[in-house]
Amino acid sequence: MPLGKYSRISASRTALRRTSGMTNSISKPIIIVGGGHNGLVSATYLAKAGHKVKVLEAREVVGGAASTTSFAEGYRVSGVAHILYTLNPKICRDLQLESMGLDPGTSIDTIALGQDGNHLTLGRNAVNGVDLSQKDISAYTDFKKEFRSYAKALTPLIMNKPPRLKDMDRRDLSTLAQLGWKLRFGLGANSMREFLRVGGINIYDVLNEVFDDPRLKGAIAADAVLGHHMGPRTPTTVLTYLYRLWGEIHGAQSLPTGGMGEISETLAKAAIKAGVTIETGAKVKRIVVDEGKVSAVELETGELIEASIVISNADAKTTFLDLVGAEELDAMFCHRIDTSRSKGNTAKLHLALNSLPKFAGLSGSQLAQRLIIAPNMRYVEHAFNHAKYGEYSEQPVLEIVIPTIDDPELAPEGHHVMSISASFAPYSLKQGWENHRDRFANKIVDLIEGYASGFSDIIVARELLTPPDIEAQYNISGGHWHHGELTIDQSFMMRPVHGAAQYDTPISGLFLCGATAHPGGGVTGIPGHNSAKRILAMGAGK
Repeated sequence: MPLGKYSRISASRTALRRTSGMTNSISKPIIIVGGGHNGLVSATYLAKAGHKVKVLEAREVVGGAASTTSFAEGYRVSGVAHILYTLNPKICRDLQLESMGLDPGTSIDTIALGQDGNHLTLGRNAVNGVDLSQKDISAYTDFKKEFRSYAKALTPLIMNKPPRLKDMDRRDLSTLAQLGWKLRFGLGANSMREFLRVGGINIYDVLNEVFDDPRLKGAIAADAVLGHHMGPRTPTTVLTYLYRLWGEIHGAQSLPTGGMGEISETLAKAAIKAGVTIETGAKVKRIVVDEGKVSAVELETGELIEASIVISNADAKTTFLDLVGAEELDAMFCHRIDTSRSKGNTAKLHLALNSLPKFAGLSGSQLAQRLIIAPNMRYVEHAFNHAKYGEYSEQPVLEIVIPTIDDPELAPEGHHVMSISASFAPYSLKQGWENHRDRFANKIVDLIEGYASGFSDIIVARELLTPPDIEAQYNISGGHWHHGELTIDQSFMMRPVHGAAQYDTPISGLFLCGATAHPGGGVTGIPGHNSAKRILAMGAGK
C-alpha cells in the first residue's frame, strides 16, 4: 500500500506509546527532516531504542530520490536511483525488513554494448564476450577479487562515524585500530602496499595496467565516475569505484520489484511498526534555533513543532544555509558549506515504449540486464570534457535498464519503460536548460538508435530530469545524487565539511543523517544507521 495513503494516520500517534522507559508520552519528539531512506532508517533505530520520533516529508510519498514515480499515464519508474546496490544486510537484520516484505528484486549483470553487436557481460566475478582474450577474462576475476578485498577492508570506516584526526575519543581510536587491522592483516602486506599505491590515483591508469580490451576498461571506468563531476583521469576515481564496489561484498546489484519506491515503502512500514510517526506533504521551512540550540521546526504552513533534537536528511546546503540560516552559524563554517561541490552532473531520461527495443546481438534475457554505453575510456573522458566547460556531452555515457521485462506491472500490457542515467549533464548549463533539454534528450535517443535500429519509433512518451529538475522535484540542492562530490576532500572525516563530519553539527541538538554525511550516497541506509548510532552514543534526545 503506498505510504501516501497511510502517512498522515495520526493513528500512528497511538503507536508511539513505547514500553521502554527512555521517553514518555509528554516528551518532545525527535524530528527528522526528510523521509528519504536514510531518514527512515535513522528513525527506526531511534524508535526501537525508545525515543519518540516524527518524520516530516515534503513530498506526498516517502523515499526521496529512492521512490517510484509516474511520468506518463500508466507508466511508472524509479525516480532517480533505479538500481539497488545492496541495502546493507546489518540494517536489514536489525530492522527485520524481510518480515516487512523486503523484495530486492531480480539480480542483474552489466552488459557493455558494442555498436557492432559484440557485447561484453560483466558479472560479479566473471566477464565474457566475443573476441575477449583469455588474459582479460582471467584478469577480470583477479581484479574484482582484489578490489573487493580493498573495499571490504574499509568496512570499519564505512560502518562507523569517521574518526577525527585530533582529539579522538575511544570510538575513533577503535575505528582506526579496526581499519589498520583490516588493511594490514586482512589484506596482507602485498595487497596493503598495492591498495596504498592505487587508493588515491585515477581509475584510467589502473585499468590500463590491468586490461587490454577497451570495452572492458570503458565499462569499469563508467562505474567509477557515474553520478560525479569526474572523468576516468580525475584523481581519486579509484576511491569512488571502491565505494561503489563496497555493495558487492554482500551481493549483486538488482532491480527492485515495483521500483525503488517499494524499498522505501518497506522501510516506512518498519518505521511505523517501531512507533515512528510519518507525515508527508509536510515541508519544513525553518529549523528554529534558540541560543545555539535547536528547539523546533516550522512548517511552510506556519505550524511550529517542538523538538528535543532535529536530524536532517536533507543535503548540507539546504540544512545549514536554507533551514538554519547563516546568521546562526560561524562565518567560516558557512563558507565551507557554501563552497562545497554539490552540483549534479547526471540527467535521468524516462521513456515509455510500445514494444521492446531490438538491440543487435542481445537476447530477451540480456535486455533485462543493466546496459552501459561507454565503448572505451577515451569516450568516457571526452564525454566529461564537455562538462568542464558547462556543456552537456555530445556523446553521453548511458546506463540503461528496462525494469518491465521482469516487472510488467510498471507499464500497460505489452508496453515497457526504459530508465536511463545520462552523463554528463551539468547543473549550470552554459546555454541554459530551458532551450536545450529536448536537444539533449534527442541526443540520448539518437545514440541508442545507433545500437537498436528503429528505437525512436517505439517511444510513446518521455520525461527528462536535468539536475535543476532533480533539485526542484526532490529538494536536493544542486540536483546531485550523492548530495555532494565523493572526492577525497569531501569524504570520511571531511564529509560534508570539517565541523560537521561526525553527524553532529555546530548547532547543539542538530544532526545529519543523509547522503550529505559519511559515507555518502547510494541506497545503502548506512548514513542513517551511523547517525542513529552516534545520537544514541551521545545520549542526545533524552
